[in-house]
Amino acid sequence: MENQEKVQILKDIVAIKSVNGNEKEVAEYLSKLFKKYDIDSTFLEFEKDRDNLIVEIGNKNSEKVLAFSGHMDVVSAGNVADWTTDPFKPEIRDGKMYGRGTCDMKSGLAAMAIAMIELKEENAMFNGRLRLLATVGEEVGELGAEQLTKEGYVDDVTSMVIGEPSGYAGIVYAHKGSINFKVDSQGKNAHSSMPQLGVNAIDHLNDFYTRANQLFRSEIHTDEVLGDFIYNVTMISGGEQINSIPSEASLQGNIRTIPGYDNDVVIKKMNELIDELNQKETYHLTLTIEANKISVKSEKDSDIAKIAQQVAKKHVNVDIPMVGVSGTTDAAEFTKGKQAFPVIIFGPGNETPHQVDEYVDVDNYLEMVDIYKEMVTTYLN
Repeated sequence: MENQEKVQILKDIVAIKSVNGNEKEVAEYLSKLFKKYDIDSTFLEFEKDRDNLIVEIGNKNSEKVLAFSGHMDVVSAGNVADWTTDPFKPEIRDGKMYGRGTCDMKSGLAAMAIAMIELKEENAMFNGRLRLLATVGEEVGELGAEQLTKEGYVDDVTSMVIGEPSGYAGIVYAHKGSINFKVDSQGKNAHSSMPQLGVNAIDHLNDFYTRANQLFRSEIHTDEVLGDFIYNVTMISGGEQINSIPSEASLQGNIRTIPGYDNDVVIKKMNELIDELNQKETYHLTLTIEANKISVKSEKDSDIAKIAQQVAKKHVNVDIPMVGVSGTTDAAEFTKGKQAFPVIIFGPGNETPHQVDEYVDVDNYLEMVDIYKEMVTTYLN
């Protein structure tokens, strides 16, 4: 495939507005592309207009399965007026392609798809299977990865590469977990001049806020790769009007967990705190866990990690370290499969995901196609 066509493929899928939905259009585009090269694909519907895509090539009798994965959704472009050019009309300037999703992570997804096509076209021989899992809803809860895992699509996987934007700064083998939580406080309205007749929901919520900060920030929990455990309240709301005792209040927050202080431990402690506070008269607090993504710490010296380092060094003459990051990925769901397997996050990109004027270096994108191809043939031989 000529480089011009590879660039056009990326432009085409970036132009598809798959903002927190509409991934089916991306899946259909990729399916037609694969069909053009006599490669079959399968759709797995999550909900209307949201389909995961599964593609496989190679020796179906082999027990060795390398999975490629990338998500098809993107975050909102925000205020389009802040962009230099339309975020859904990708444009190349000074060797960089600008547009929402160019970096996170349609370039990684496109590079993986093209690598599969070129391997098929070249009749590359390898003793194993290469499976692409293109997912929905990564940005809003790793929805597709969760569904694919429950449906058994990773049960036979022996190694996985997720094409999230790492660039050449590092190959990721570990990332923190993430918990989104909400605490609701139920009180009773009264006139602000007669507070004894009401129950102040904000006061009770503030008790949780203060106690939880003390609980989760009084000690430092750290991991040698991932760094410190992080607890933050990020949103608070409550009250109906200024001269009424508030009957409702709530807060929301995000927690970043590490293997030594994991999701189960944190959620247990939060529930214990809620139960303790609710022992007090008139307190009515409820905890809702809105997202619960585990931390991932794979094998630093796995075969696929070593191969990625060796192949990248050969192609771009850069020694790429193995690193951990704070952000979560689809690996948090995929690693819940039937059997354990090593996973790395390695794809074209930089530090512009979710930003205005997000971009990917075109050379980085094209190089990753060749790097992925050699990783496949090396691992599956």
